[in-house]
Amino acid sequence: MNGKRRLFWQVYPSYLLITVIALAAATWYASGAFRTFYLDRTASDLKARARLFEMEVLPSLDPLDEKKVDRLTKAIGSHASTRITVILPSGKVIGDSDEDPASMDTHVDRSEFLQAMKGDFGSSIRHSLTLHEDLMYAAIPVVKGGRTLAVVRTAIPISAIDAAYQSIRTKVILAGLVIAAFAALLGLLVSRKITRPIQQIRDWAESLARGEYQLRPSVRGSREMEALSASLGQTAQELRERMETVVRQRNEMEAVFSSMAEGVVALSMEERVIHMNQVAADILCCNRAEANGRTIQEVARNTVLHRFLRDTLSSREPMEADVLMSPDEAFVVNAHGTMLLDSSGNRIGALIVLNDVTRLRKLENIRSDFVANVSHEIKTPITAIKGFVETLRDGAANDPQEAKRFLTIIAKHVDRLEAIVEDLLRLSRIEREAEKGGLTLIESRIVDILKTAVQVCQGRAEVKEIRMDIVCPESITLKADSPLLEQAVVNLLDNAIKYSEERSAIQVETTTSDDEIVISVCDHGCGIEKKHLPRLFERFYRVDKARSRQVGGTGLGLAIVKHIVRAHGGHLSVESVSGKGSRFSIHLPRT
Repeated sequence: MNGKRRLFWQVYPSYLLITVIALAAATWYASGAFRTFYLDRTASDLKARARLFEMEVLPSLDPLDEKKVDRLTKAIGSHASTRITVILPSGKVIGDSDEDPASMDTHVDRSEFLQAMKGDFGSSIRHSLTLHEDLMYAAIPVVKGGRTLAVVRTAIPISAIDAAYQSIRTKVILAGLVIAAFAALLGLLVSRKITRPIQQIRDWAESLARGEYQLRPSVRGSREMEALSASLGQTAQELRERMETVVRQRNEMEAVFSSMAEGVVALSMEERVIHMNQVAADILCCNRAEANGRTIQEVARNTVLHRFLRDTLSSREPMEADVLMSPDEAFVVNAHGTMLLDSSGNRIGALIVLNDVTRLRKLENIRSDFVANVSHEIKTPITAIKGFVETLRDGAANDPQEAKRFLTIIAKHVDRLEAIVEDLLRLSRIEREAEKGGLTLIESRIVDILKTAVQVCQGRAEVKEIRMDIVCPESITLKADSPLLEQAVVNLLDNAIKYSEERSAIQVETTTSDDEIVISVCDHGCGIEKKHLPRLFERFYRVDKARSRQVGGTGLGLAIVKHIVRAHGGHLSVESVSGKGSRFSIHLPRT
């Protein structure tokens, strides 16, 4: 895991290294101690041999007989397998078992000789220039009457000592290796016994991290490890219960947030997203999974919203504001912000509730415009009627000709008021029936509906010498409320007649596809500018108010068409080119 070694491979190599070092040190010390011991024993043996030879050579030293001393030295040295040398106090060699004393250098500077001359036992190991090999020397003084007559020195080659030492050291090293191997095996078993419970606990901890809370560590070993295992098991049980509680609470909270119609965003004091439901993600046009932990500036690109959030985080009072999510006011969100507190009452951020009020604001604007338009449309004829009535009351009624003209105008405005009221009532009735599902749908031929609508508008069309053509296969049928659908087509034809030039043509055609039937009314009139198309079906909306009043109409015709089509489950579309004409299309589903 992440390049780390297992505990076993941390414990065992350390144990093995300590064991090897200890055995190596012990072997080295034992070897050195044995060599020292062997050398000491050899020196003692040489000293004893020198003492034996001292008794043999003493008669030849007092009085001194150099030749006899040399003969005696060679004779005894050959049998004792020891080099024996007799040295006078002056350093002169008078006897040697291996060499001619006359050819030998003075030994006055030899360390073992100097020690012996001091009345002590002297020994040394050095290379012999005479024999050309390393020897061990042992020297003792020969004293008689308090006077040192000579020094007896014995020596043997050190190679024999080294050979014996090497043999024993080899055996010691082999024994050390055997002990090391046994210690390594024993250490392996002990290390595994020590680390196995820890490994078991580690494996259990890893399973716990994976969420496998039902497992329990089963550790056999020392009392401490078993107690640790039991304690961890209890901790895991408590952790499992707490995690289950946390998960349940989280799921409940997530279900609450997900079921909310409003968008909810929780922010930290650093303006980072703590939580966000899907509605909020849809409103902010961001990925919910990627939003958590990021700053709100990264999530939503809206300076007005950012300013609102900063104000909420810095304020102790709840905040509320409408935020435009698009420059053209097509998307408006009502934002409500309040403090977010922890269990201790400390402020940790803010909770923002976002509610899409685009449709609500649009409806409010439409309602406001509708009230204003209705008031205006009704007020105009009422004002005219009131004015002419006052004129009649002031004396115009006494003039039959003027009275007749004024009454004609009053009747015209009354008709207009009646038409407005009728259209409003018709619109209200259509909406009410659509909401209640009260439309009576009967299988009808489309061509019959179109012919009836054309007949209704024929008189108005003949006044302007406008020709109306129907292009519709007779086999096309549709389940519809025929009178309402006829009314919709009549309204479209009436509009086309009003805004078409004299002696032009209007075409009513029907096309079909796999899933819908399209009824289109095409004219070659003045057309409509593109900017007016989105609001064309609003109540009382007029492209050219002056011309609209000149040609007549209540301003509700297209709104009535829209609601009739919606009641049938369809929709309207319009295509228009200014100065060339328009195409209004009714799209109805094929059921």
